[in-house]
Amino acid sequence: MMAPCPRCNSLSPLKFRARDVNRRISNKTFNYYRCSECDLIYVWPIPADLSEYYTNEYYTVPASLSHLEDGAEAERYKIDIVRQFATSGKLLEIGPAYGSFLLLARKAGFSVEGIEMDTRCCAFLNDVVGIKTFNYSEPSHALHETGKYDVITLWHVIEHLPDPWNTLAMISRSLLPGGILVIAAPNPHAFQFQILKRYWPHVDAPRHLELIPLPLIEAHLKPLGLNPLWRTSRDEGTLIWNLFGWEMFFGNMTKVRFVKRRLRKIGRVLSRLLGPVDRMTDRGSAYTAVFRKR
Repeated sequence: MMAPCPRCNSLSPLKFRARDVNRRISNKTFNYYRCSECDLIYVWPIPADLSEYYTNEYYTVPASLSHLEDGAEAERYKIDIVRQFATSGKLLEIGPAYGSFLLLARKAGFSVEGIEMDTRCCAFLNDVVGIKTFNYSEPSHALHETGKYDVITLWHVIEHLPDPWNTLAMISRSLLPGGILVIAAPNPHAFQFQILKRYWPHVDAPRHLELIPLPLIEAHLKPLGLNPLWRTSRDEGTLIWNLFGWEMFFGNMTKVRFVKRRLRKIGRVLSRLLGPVDRMTDRGSAYTAVFRKR
């Protein structure tokens, strides 16, 4: 079986078939291909009913602003990364969910906005948090209406986009000269993926439409005027995703809750044992990269 690569249009062989083992919304099987030219891993065809795999339980919207503030500190590492490269200006987050990072960025002195596909999250951000948020499922469409930004961030969002390549082009147009782009995403070169293959929780079929190697993003952004500044697969966020990968892999083996809890404990133990391997350069379950517009 062959399918056209959404990035370079090369015909690519089937890599594996996967089901929605993370949320078990359906028993459908999804085909993932790996491009032999650019190394992109992608699902084909994209499900026509993709919105059905984002149920209301996908986001737990806080009950109030104070509840959001109470939980926001868990994402402090994100604003710490941004502040290494930009300390003020206008910041846009694509895919903010209910807004923990945007809240921290606003407190750090940035003027903030968001683009979010979930209508409940948009209502919460606009009406409760007081952060202007555009409700779009395709960010590239929203970027036609927004202004220019000093910082744009995508924290584990790009893998969900049906057309990330057009979105990156629009982001380049929306960044001011000297502006910063931050991307965090699952790492298809991860040690866990080599071992767990289609059962790797970060495949997250079918919500993760593309698993994009970081060198491919760097190559795509360079002609758009964005140069790499910093990259890591050992930041605080990746360490969390490493643990998540092992815990979810074992927990996904059963639907029985008390058995699931015990299996997840095995995953935590294994995560500690294999931590040194997960933390090897470029082998973490995720990467975070920063780019500057020329």
